[in-house]
Amino acid sequence: MPEFRATLYNPATKTSRSGGLEMLEAWDAEEGSWVWLDISGIADDVESKLLTERFGISPLAIQDAHRDRHPPKIEFFSNQIFIILRDLLGEDENLQRGVSQLALFLGPNFLVTRHLQNVHAIESVFEAVQSKPALLKLGPAHILYRLSRRVADNYAPVVLELEERLAELEDLVFERPGDDLIELITRYNRSLKRLRRHLAYQRDVMAQLSRPTVAPPLKLNTHEFNDVFENMERLASLCQLNQELAVDLLNTHFSLISHKLNQVMRVLTITTVIFLPLALLAGVYGMNFQFMPELSWHYGYFGVLAAMLGIVIVLIVIFKRRKWL
Repeated sequence: MPEFRATLYNPATKTSRSGGLEMLEAWDAEEGSWVWLDISGIADDVESKLLTERFGISPLAIQDAHRDRHPPKIEFFSNQIFIILRDLLGEDENLQRGVSQLALFLGPNFLVTRHLQNVHAIESVFEAVQSKPALLKLGPAHILYRLSRRVADNYAPVVLELEERLAELEDLVFERPGDDLIELITRYNRSLKRLRRHLAYQRDVMAQLSRPTVAPPLKLNTHEFNDVFENMERLASLCQLNQELAVDLLNTHFSLISHKLNQVMRVLTITTVIFLPLALLAGVYGMNFQFMPELSWHYGYFGVLAAMLGIVIVLIVIFKRRKWL
């Protein structure tokens, strides 16, 4: 559903108001005030006109914000900062987490957030500033930090949950190996890979805000963004460790399956070796040639059976001594 939401804060009166686009008129009229505008589900042409005319945002930044699958990034303009982040959505039947793209435009007296799908971080921070308006006095850069921190916090329980699931699968690898387990581990590995990629991109974004190589155009509290950077870094490292664990589980699973197959093949081979000479004896005395002296021997049948039994016992003893049985 198309929606404009705006929160206006006036530092002189220390008051805040919320509403729609009418807040922009008040923002123009009240000197020193700043506004947070959240845009959701608006047609691109309407949004582009608003962002360029009212906020002076670069068309190149708007073009990147409109791309559905743009990776997280940061870009500095003359007096603005443009950021793209990815917030997590729910889990589908393939254990994959969808993402919602969030574009943020930070200026000296405004913050514009733009998204098409529901973003948990936006709703969470909106509720926080509604219940505690004093947060707005810290300025738009602080709200940007809170949004970034909320995005990072949304990844934490997902990564930790996958870690717990892999720990459970580690026991199942030894108890009930099978094709279903391979498929499950592979899905977890794929999920961790995607999470790690999202976190790595966003970690690099936070690195440029907390320890910039080029001076940003706006004053920022680098300690706040360093906090987000450290959380992103920790979660990305945890994803990598769990990915390695998933690969180790797959390798262990294949090794166990291979070991069991070797055990079966050894039993079958030993059985074949034991019965091969018996089949040879049965074949020789089953040819029924006329001049076979053993055929007329009174105890020939029992002698052949004794020979067969002796061969079996000797082979079993040999295999036992070699610890093949």
